[in-house]
Amino acid sequence: MRAQAVVVRTVSDGPRLEEVDVDEPRAGEVLVRIAASGICGSDLHVVHGRSVIDAFPMVLGHEGAGVVEACGDGVTAVERGDHVVLALYGPCGRCSACRTGRFVLCDGAARVSAISGRMADGSTRVRLDDGSTLYPMVGVGSLAELAVLRADQVVRIDPTIPLDLICLAGCGVTTGLGAVFNVADVRPGESVAVVGCGGVGLNVVQGARIAGATTIIAVDTNPKKLELAGELGATHLVDPSGSGVYDAVRSVLPGGVDAAFEVVGVPQLVADAFLATRPGGRCVMVGPPPAGEPIPIDGRALFSERRLLGTTGGSNVPARDIPRIAELYRDGRLDLDTLVSARRPLRDFAESITETERGDVARSVVVMKA
Repeated sequence: MRAQAVVVRTVSDGPRLEEVDVDEPRAGEVLVRIAASGICGSDLHVVHGRSVIDAFPMVLGHEGAGVVEACGDGVTAVERGDHVVLALYGPCGRCSACRTGRFVLCDGAARVSAISGRMADGSTRVRLDDGSTLYPMVGVGSLAELAVLRADQVVRIDPTIPLDLICLAGCGVTTGLGAVFNVADVRPGESVAVVGCGGVGLNVVQGARIAGATTIIAVDTNPKKLELAGELGATHLVDPSGSGVYDAVRSVLPGGVDAAFEVVGVPQLVADAFLATRPGGRCVMVGPPPAGEPIPIDGRALFSERRLLGTTGGSNVPARDIPRIAELYRDGRLDLDTLVSARRPLRDFAESITETERGDVARSVVVMKA
């Protein structure tokens, strides 16, 4: 089958729209006709050569949703016509981590291979015109008209939910809410600070609101992002440009917050967010810092029972967390509409990337049919 896809052959080449060949799904696999895909910071990291994901040439994109077109042998969880969200990973259910219920730590061959864009046997289902192999980003490759994924990487959702909204559950929403629900376990009445209010940070704000936090401090230097944070539930909006993150948070709550979330990936901001928590508080590092850079925290601060926690993708389990997001949206408790600042057709994907880089949008969503 022929399809259009955003391909990054090399970092120096940059992304471009190309015609690619897509195979039929094999046993345990699903062919999805993509409806929409968000542009995420992780996509930008690939484009600019800052990502640990370096399997090139690559089909870009990992935050998608669509409709099942065909299923390979043995697939029973979904069928043709189902609306699905594409998950960053699907736990194998068989490795030692999965057998003990730690699904987010799955190290089965299928999941590990997907990180580099391969099926468990090392092959892929998409090729360039000359027949050479293409690697879908983290086994998804959602900036394309068609994608073949492991059945474990698709989650069926209510067909009444717009696909150009629920696609965000593939990464940004799941990561933000997961950091609140799965990692920090924010409780009603607690106080929260969110450092960095991009697409993921805004969903940390929403998660804190849904969890019942009564003080939610949004910290960012971009006034547009602060405005969005206020619309989505932040009670205090602070620009740390003059004072720094620690003083900005402490100016609202001198004793510190119960939970702080660093969603930028800057080691010093992680340290500042950590110290902005109260004794006994916890800080969740949501944004991945550059490899090899230490977090500059005075170890004595740990004696006050503070905890620094890491997470990958909000420690989410797709089959559990994506349906929860859909239910929160249906119930009117989760705002997805405000998150989508722009929608652009696939042919204009480059503009979506540019406006995301500029910080003009919470999320720019690429729709495959304009």
